[in-house]
Amino acid sequence: MPYTEATLQLLSVDGVLVESDRTEQHRALVDALSDEQLRDFYREMVVTRRFDIESGNLQRQGQLALWVPSLGQEGAQVGSAFATREQDTIFPSYREHAIARIRGVDPVAILALLRGHTHGGWNPNDARFRLYTIVLSSQALHAVGYAMGTAMEGKSGTGDASTDEATIVYFGDGASSEGDANEALVFAQSYQSPIVFFLQNNQYAISVPVVRQSRSPLYQRGEGFGIESYQIDGNDVLISYAVTKLALDDARSGKGPRFIEAQTYRLGAHTTSDDPTKYREQSEEDLWKTRDPIARFDKFLRAKGEQDSFFEQVKQEGEDLAADVRRRLLEHTPPTIDAMFDHVYTDEHPLMVAQKAWLTEYEASFGGDR
Repeated sequence: MPYTEATLQLLSVDGVLVESDRTEQHRALVDALSDEQLRDFYREMVVTRRFDIESGNLQRQGQLALWVPSLGQEGAQVGSAFATREQDTIFPSYREHAIARIRGVDPVAILALLRGHTHGGWNPNDARFRLYTIVLSSQALHAVGYAMGTAMEGKSGTGDASTDEATIVYFGDGASSEGDANEALVFAQSYQSPIVFFLQNNQYAISVPVVRQSRSPLYQRGEGFGIESYQIDGNDVLISYAVTKLALDDARSGKGPRFIEAQTYRLGAHTTSDDPTKYREQSEEDLWKTRDPIARFDKFLRAKGEQDSFFEQVKQEGEDLAADVRRRLLEHTPPTIDAMFDHVYTDEHPLMVAQKAWLTEYEASFGGDR
């Protein structure tokens, strides 16, 4: 099902800008980007991928309990992240590593979470980037509730919130079938909430292909709730930026929610506990590699006259980040084993107190620290 007649695209797989009456408005936004902004798009995609690969290596070496790759989805993430404004709030799922980095989250905080050192990893208020959510689609409800709150505060004139703030929530193709996602769409449309639903369709809900999940394109699910919806080539960082920017502007200006389906592909496994060779063919992976968002944008920049020195510099930045996160993660002091009971509830909970006391006594019975 990947690309359909509805799919919006600005950059072909050959790195050439595509002319279309349907994307004139989007093309204008891209034409307004500076050369430095275009370089930033490329830099973030490349550096995040290198971080992603290093994180997978760390997991295989026993330094992480789990890793969730975003390999291949950099175009959808980087483009949409740069479309947000500083005051916008982002609700991620659990593989939005590029977006986290762009919003200022320390990559080591993500690794600390997946190493079991923290309950969350970062302060969600610092960069208006909420915590990763493992439970499918629950973040969609959280995001809509938050967006409803910002709209109500803006209308009532109380608090610091402004109607200039929009919310964007990320989820996957499998998560779109969850009840929480559909309930979120109901409330968002009913209350005309200033929110954008960004569905990263990476073609698989773990091992289940999207063609098994839905007989029609997933952007039509948004339309089913009366929400203006778009399907984009998610491996085209430029269309991801332009469509998301317009959608966020519509949402914050009172035009109601918007829905974006980004057609992309998960080149890696669902997580490091998954083996994709059990359920998909190599020929399919090879096809999607020809649509790689980084290779495509590399061709585009080179055609614009970008020099080899820039690409070498970005490659080195990726290597430097990989070395830095490895060093800092291995220097990270692990918490004591009983820390898992702290901060589970806002107030002290008798069950947590009892379990922590039991574990402490049990560990002490072996003598020394464990």
